[in-house]
Amino acid sequence: MAQAVDASKNSPSDVRNREVVFPAGGDPQLGNLETPVNSSPAVKWFINNLPAYRPGLTPFRRGLEVGMAHGYWIFGPFAKYGPLRSAENANLAGLLGAIALVIFLTGGLSLYANSNPAKALNSVTGASAPDAFLSKEGWNNFASAFLIGGIGGAIVAYFLTSNIALIQGLIG
Repeated sequence: MAQAVDASKNSPSDVRNREVVFPAGGDPQLGNLETPVNSSPAVKWFINNLPAYRPGLTPFRRGLEVGMAHGYWIFGPFAKYGPLRSAENANLAGLLGAIALVIFLTGGLSLYANSNPAKALNSVTGASAPDAFLSKEGWNNFASAFLIGGIGGAIVAYFLTSNIALIQGLIG
């Protein structure tokens, strides 16, 4: 093994001698690294298509999409791993827990909106925060839509989980 390592050090064209992690923008003081993962075209495409960065969306639409996704997936851990997981009404407890967490998260978003946040820095992925997030109104619109979407997503997850036998009967 030591011989293979020594042999690679003597050959500049060996792929093991190539650096793959660089400071973003060539400035190490930015505190951001450019790696093969975060600077790959697939990751850039994925990040730039998330609701937070997708161009042409209003803050309300962004908040609605983010809230629906979070409300939907937050339901599961409360219903299936919570302290009432063995109870008859575990799904209802999961729904109430998910709604409560969405309300707390909306409160956190509202507090952040009222703190006059600075403009977000650009990242290696090329995604930049939209201008709607520069104002308190934009953040509050995002937070109110997050609340609506989060509660709606949790209700959809509750409905699907509570009626899984009916849905399976309809499908086959």
